Amino acid sequence: MYYLECGRRFIRPVHFPSTESPVADKQENRPSVAAQLEQVLELLHRHELVENLVQRQDSPRHELVETLVHRQHLAELQQLLERMHPADIAYILEALPRDQRLVVWDLVKAERDGEILLEVSDAVRESLIAHMDEGELVAATSQLETDEIADLAPDLPREVILDVFKGLSTEEREQLRAAMSYPEEAVGALMDFDMIEVREDVTLEVVLRYLRRLTELPDHTDQLFVVDREESLRGLLPVNRLLVSDPDTLVGEVMTRDFRSFHPEQDAHEAASAFDRYELVSAPVVDAQGHLVGRLTINAVVDYIREAKDSEILSAGGLKEEEDLFASVWSSVRNRWTWLAVNLVTAFVASRVIGVFEDSIAQLVALAALMPIIAGIGGNSGNQTITMIVRALALGQITRDSARQLFVKEISVSALNGLIWGSVVGLFAFLIYQSWQLGLVMTGAMMLNLLLAAVMGVAIPLVMEKLGRDPAIGSSVMITAITDSGGFFIFLGLATLFLV
Repeated sequence: MYYLECGRRFIRPVHFPSTESPVADKQENRPSVAAQLEQVLELLHRHELVENLVQRQDSPRHELVETLVHRQHLAELQQLLERMHPADIAYILEALPRDQRLVVWDLVKAERDGEILLEVSDAVRESLIAHMDEGELVAATSQLETDEIADLAPDLPREVILDVFKGLSTEEREQLRAAMSYPEEAVGALMDFDMIEVREDVTLEVVLRYLRRLTELPDHTDQLFVVDREESLRGLLPVNRLLVSDPDTLVGEVMTRDFRSFHPEQDAHEAASAFDRYELVSAPVVDAQGHLVGRLTINAVVDYIREAKDSEILSAGGLKEEEDLFASVWSSVRNRWTWLAVNLVTAFVASRVIGVFEDSIAQLVALAALMPIIAGIGGNSGNQTITMIVRALALGQITRDSARQLFVKEISVSALNGLIWGSVVGLFAFLIYQSWQLGLVMTGAMMLNLLLAAVMGVAIPLVMEKLGRDPAIGSSVMITAITDSGGFFIFLGLATLFLV
């Protein structure tokens, strides 16, 4: 317990949570999501084991015993699920095979379905929605906010959306239409409508009385939005100023007029960068006329960044879309075949490059043992360059003028790396095969392939960005194909000219 002293007056005691506080104990005693998954798996295993034993018995009371056993373990599992956070349940659903996933899903209380559907991945959400009837989907969706309904809308049947529309108020319908009208990469698709608006000509005491009448504040409320009678945004009233300022002061005297706002059509990635740069918790979203239409919060931005990162990882791995870990074999094959086909084509190209120099390889067998070194180092160098360029493009750090400087810089880096590591592999070749000519060819081939990797590592992402494509998708596959084929051609070509 700490006392804050101001002159001779003592402010009321301020309590800071300690290790002995009930809140701290509750947080410490809460099992991790991994431990909760183990508990769910154990209950499912016991349920399946006992159910199988009962089914093997031939007894007049077989059905009664089976029902009792069935309820016993599933009731225990249901109680466990009721104590869990929706995000933890979503994690567990994603980690379970489809049959067990549906068993757990059926045990979740109907009023929590909507929250959990928002938390699970798109692929798992599709499997859960397919298992629900129209009435269940309408009930689950109707309990969500309009911006949350808009997030689920692309995965819901049209009939469900129409039924949900009927249950909304006129204002909520307009909000839902607005949220659904924006593309996924726009700020409008991320904003929510749950916010507090005040007028600038009222006192802070009036605002405080108004807030006390509310049951709770919207999540991530760090500021109130000051608007006029036409809903035009006039300024922001930070909650900390509201609490420490004189209650008789007018809102217009303490509100801030210097703030960052966004437009619904604005790129969500730009907004995410602004939240990171300015350490924002929430920000207003205004239309072209300056009217307040919604707000953007840090949780929506974090979700967007996470999904974008997941998509980038999947794309880099050659996956067309997010894949359910326990999807059917055929679904997984369809999701993965595209880039495998591309890799097969590039492999054929590389094999034909090698085929052109079959005679040279036959005369000097050492070439076959050394050429993977040239291709492998070139591929690694190209991927390093692409990673840097793709990241810079994502952060908006590359302009037309800086692109030229990047070319020069990456070529210089690759030339120096080629000289250093080319000398190393050249010396390696000389020590093994006792041929200084072969060592020089290795050094020259290494330098040329690294220069090729640098040029293509900068060019591929920039060209894809220019064409309106995601530079992260397929770039690593393309650079690997180019450095493999190019490395083979350069090394075997130099060897044919100077050694054979």
